[in-house]
Amino acid sequence: MATDYDAPRKSDDDVNEDSIEELKNRSTNRQSAVVDEDEAEAAEGFELPGADLSDEELQVRVLPAQADEFTCASCFLVRHRSQVAREQNGQFFCTDCES
Repeated sequence: MATDYDAPRKSDDDVNEDSIEELKNRSTNRQSAVVDEDEAEAAEGFELPGADLSDEELQVRVLPAQADEFTCASCFLVRHRSQVAREQNGQFFCTDCES
């Protein structure tokens, strides 16, 4: 069967339906189901049941760096001496920061 590629592919009803005014009306009629909500405001109103920790104090025992530990001069994490990659001017750098 031969196909005429020059023939219009849409009927007159389809052409009228795709007019710019019709497309504008379609886009304005649709409402978005997504609600814009500020996450900070939503988090303030969210409370876990029975989890009022406003009167609690956090008590943590802080230990000084041990003899086999160092503080990395780049990331400021306390690491074991086995993770020293280099020393420069009395400052130590860990293997993670040097790689």
